[in-house]
Amino acid sequence: MKWNPFNTSVGLALGGGAAKGIAHIGVLKAFEEEGVRISYLSGTSIGALVAAYYAFGKSPDEILAVGGQLSFKRMTSFSLRMMGGFFTTNAIQEMILRDLGDVNIEDALIPLSICTTDIVSGEQVAFEKGRLADAVCASVAVPGVFSPVEINGRKLVDGGLVENVPVSLAEDLGAGIIVGIDLNGVKRYPEPTGIIDVLGNAIDICMDLKTRDQLKGADIVLSLDLTSYSRADNTDCIDQLVMEGYRPMKAKIRKLLWFKRTNMIRYLMKILKDIIPLKIPDLIKRKLIESLPSIKIR
Repeated sequence: MKWNPFNTSVGLALGGGAAKGIAHIGVLKAFEEEGVRISYLSGTSIGALVAAYYAFGKSPDEILAVGGQLSFKRMTSFSLRMMGGFFTTNAIQEMILRDLGDVNIEDALIPLSICTTDIVSGEQVAFEKGRLADAVCASVAVPGVFSPVEINGRKLVDGGLVENVPVSLAEDLGAGIIVGIDLNGVKRYPEPTGIIDVLGNAIDICMDLKTRDQLKGADIVLSLDLTSYSRADNTDCIDQLVMEGYRPMKAKIRKLLWFKRTNMIRYLMKILKDIIPLKIPDLIKRKLIESLPSIKIR
């Protein structure tokens, strides 16, 4: 929570998960139906792609039409040069240019931040400005599968390696209340049926422990169980996957609205927990906190 009791702006952090990212469309539909305005967007990997479309004015239904193309076969271009991966992100770039144009991130209707990883230094590289297509392609470039995308002299790959649900990016943008969408919320891994599934499971296993810790920075977390869906192609069950995001987000909206109304109380509770000098007896401090409503504190 930002140190501003009057900041009730909502930041939505959309996580990675390859073709399972269609569930993000359901999350957006729930926000729109309930009339909750999203003030900031951040995204990693497939979350970056969905966030980019929404930030540039595409409705959930329009993004859903694109969702029919979110399969591994359609989103990859084979690379004969093998520059760090079997495939390039050229097909993804062409799709973005076709649907959104050759736009810059800073021109988005909703402030947007895209998470990538520098494969040389291991550092997180977040984009709040610059060419949208390049940043999104870098964010979705799964190491070993896709060739790294070079931007400003840095070789960049999937942002999920450093922050699969980019909560910190939403906070950096200025969000007061952060909602994190974790497509890998249940820590079970599907039986792999091919090399893409094997690589996907391996990456998920490496990321999950870090993600659980990073999600503590979100005020509301939506952890989805999508283990029955494929990382490579869900075009035969798009409607079901949309509902996987829609139904639980609808249930969480009431909590989000309550957070907006009680932001001042949450702010005061954080002060009591973190700022009151340790010299005050623990019993008194505990009583002060217990006298206030029970509200989740980050």
